[in-house]
Amino acid sequence: MHKRISFIFLTFICLFCFVPASMAQDQDTNVVNDNNDEPKPVILYSGTPKKYEIAGIEVSGVKNYEDYVLIGLSGLSIGQIITIPGDDITQAVKRYWRHGLFSNVSITAERFEEKNVYLKISLTQRPRVSELRYHGVKKSEREELEKRLGLVVGSQITPNLIDRAKTLIKRYFDDKGFKNADVDIVQKDDASKENQVIVDVNIDKKEKIKVHQIAIEGNNVMKDSKLKRVIKKTNEKGKLVNLFRTKKFVEENYEADKQLIIDKYNELGYRDARIVADSVSSYDDKTVNVYLKIEEGEKYYLRNITWVGNTLYPSEQLNQILRMKSGDVYNQKLLEERTNTDDDAVGNMYYNNGYLFYSLDPVEINVENDSIDLEMRISEGRQATINKININGNDRLYENVVRRELRTRPGDLFSKEDLMRSMREIQQMGHFDPENIKPDIQPDPINGTVDIGYDLVSKA
Repeated sequence: MHKRISFIFLTFICLFCFVPASMAQDQDTNVVNDNNDEPKPVILYSGTPKKYEIAGIEVSGVKNYEDYVLIGLSGLSIGQIITIPGDDITQAVKRYWRHGLFSNVSITAERFEEKNVYLKISLTQRPRVSELRYHGVKKSEREELEKRLGLVVGSQITPNLIDRAKTLIKRYFDDKGFKNADVDIVQKDDASKENQVIVDVNIDKKEKIKVHQIAIEGNNVMKDSKLKRVIKKTNEKGKLVNLFRTKKFVEENYEADKQLIIDKYNELGYRDARIVADSVSSYDDKTVNVYLKIEEGEKYYLRNITWVGNTLYPSEQLNQILRMKSGDVYNQKLLEERTNTDDDAVGNMYYNNGYLFYSLDPVEINVENDSIDLEMRISEGRQATINKININGNDRLYENVVRRELRTRPGDLFSKEDLMRSMREIQQMGHFDPENIKPDIQPDPINGTVDIGYDLVSKA
């Protein structure tokens, strides 16, 4: 008897719990009354799915955009068949959230007419910036940050925008050596302007991080002291030898300094040298320790040098200009200088005689024990004739005054030497910023011509 009573009581409880759920199936009979307004249907997320055609869409809550723009963001449109309840409304709401422009989104049914539904999209727009204030930085730093952040007066403030601004500010000061910088962005309502905020960007740069110690492992060819002199911008503090050198730690400079180490080994013939491990760890709040492990490899020497593709100049002449011979240390820095960068390099001999389209590719065709055979593959191309000369940025002198100083003229063969001399002549005129005089070379390999532009900036 006791078991039978318990079963009846349990059945009664289950029936009572399921009554509200069953009542929610008939969507078009459920209404809400908001502030004594006319009752409106509710889009429920349970019940039997039914298909409706959207007969109308109303948007409220946003003044700065046209309705058709806001409706377009939802992905919904009049005439579209949607399922209620279903994913159509859910996905529309998610689309609004993804744009990040709204702090509140809701989509409700204004009314149902047979198989038609009239929707209302209610949006709350995120505020705009009425005033932007930076604290804890110099004027030049503030101006640079403004260029990078995209956070300006009038822009709409979003969580993504704030997070991005914090990341970019931290990165900016990290690159300048302030690795412990704190950034806090605070927004408060502007009482004088509707839906606008005052944004305070609070930055505490703290002290620059410096290098306490550099530990090097695996170096036998060069002592620690010599390697540390090779490094230009990552230097230990407290060392007399570094008295006039920067001691702050900057990631970008550190990466460049690691390459300088490899370049130095390559210069000494150690073409396989590499840094196999490195780390940067905090020593205290103000300094870091740097650890480098080097694998030096073997020292290499030149054995044979052969030239391929050269028709203008004999191999003997090119070897004399190269100044590298069999038995020499395989110095990759010297190879680059003698083929490209020196004033009397092989490349400049071609460039100064019109061969703008020339190229040289040194290829290691054989590496045996400690010896390397080089094949110098040349593509001479055709000579290039100067087509046009353009003077850009000159707002101070008559153009013919500038052109009189040029050694490059239309109809002449291209010459790198004449180009560099022309730039020096313009610098000596004294009217233009010498650091901003840049040549703009536009070659046309098909027609064998080149246009040269001189980009100038007048002195203040």
